[in-house]
Amino acid sequence: MGETVDGHGSAQAASPAGVFAPTAAGVPDRMRAWTTRGDGIDRLTSASVPIPVPGPTEVLVKISAVSLNYRDLLVVGGVDHWSPTEPVVPVSDGVGTVVTVGAGVTRWRPGDRVSAGFLPRWRSGPLTRETYVSPVGGPVNRGMLAEYVLIEEDEAVCSSHSLDEVHAATLPIAGVTAWHAVGHRSRVRPGETVLVHGTGGVSLFAAQLTLALGATPIVTSSSDEKIGKLHALGIAETINYRRTPDIAAEVLRKTAVEGVDHVIETVGGDNLNRSLEAVKVGGSISFIGLIAGRAANINVYQFVTKNVTVHGIESGSLEMLGELAAFVDDHGVTPVIDSVYPVEQIQDALRHLELGKHFGKIVITMPGAAETSL
Repeated sequence: MGETVDGHGSAQAASPAGVFAPTAAGVPDRMRAWTTRGDGIDRLTSASVPIPVPGPTEVLVKISAVSLNYRDLLVVGGVDHWSPTEPVVPVSDGVGTVVTVGAGVTRWRPGDRVSAGFLPRWRSGPLTRETYVSPVGGPVNRGMLAEYVLIEEDEAVCSSHSLDEVHAATLPIAGVTAWHAVGHRSRVRPGETVLVHGTGGVSLFAAQLTLALGATPIVTSSSDEKIGKLHALGIAETINYRRTPDIAAEVLRKTAVEGVDHVIETVGGDNLNRSLEAVKVGGSISFIGLIAGRAANINVYQFVTKNVTVHGIESGSLEMLGELAAFVDDHGVTPVIDSVYPVEQIQDALRHLELGKHFGKIVITMPGAAETSL
């Protein structure tokens, strides 16, 4: 019997094709699935549908929990190119347990806990035109907001072993995007400083990963309440930009005029100017956010004088997701959870996300998911 490598890089037994044949034991005939036509939160509907049967290279996963991202609002709201052309199951992030497998599956067996990568064709290496297709969660590819989901065996990644379902559900987009920026593009090292804008899902992950790597995050927020929560996470360096609007000047003060080694730019728009002013000569900026708009008036002279590298960050590959799961386990990183809703309250959860006042991830639990204490 040979071996394959799971998402944590550890060996697990692999069997000849067909050994893990599908079994209907314990699997009902029907399930609840939620769909959207891109016509708003109020029109998100659920229905009882047959549970799909895995094809030769597919696994059937019982979803335990999903977490929400701003992108889900764009799909459900039918915004621009995120609008579905036909009903689609939304929500990109999720985690679940394999219950049956196709006759040709060798990587997974019933009982394995997995997640689907956001860009399922992006297995490893750089993102390309060929792999930048079919993102999970609409408007074309189905998402995770169903009790059972089919996943191609090569598009599944072993979930974190140390996290419960609620926390593990947050890794496939926000978590891996932060890991892409902090661990791959910026390659943050112990002793370095990292400016992280805001306290959204990616920002909080980036700050936590920075801490775990032995570096110092400097995190901005407009809320004293959120700054208090940052301090409780062990993040000592913070800036309230309502009281101290010149973020760059404050960063330079905190770094003895040197500037930070790296910036995690999650705001976008003209905020990139603040990042350019705050970063050190030869530093890097990981550009993620579009909250402040898709265009900006940028001081391009700063690019030259700072000799700065700006990276565009698009989520992460399946390989990165596996690395993140292993890193979380090895370093005891626990994702920040704002709130947990049962799936019957999915519309309330989306409205909560829409308000933008959350601190940490909003998670939805499916029937039968283990209870989690926050």
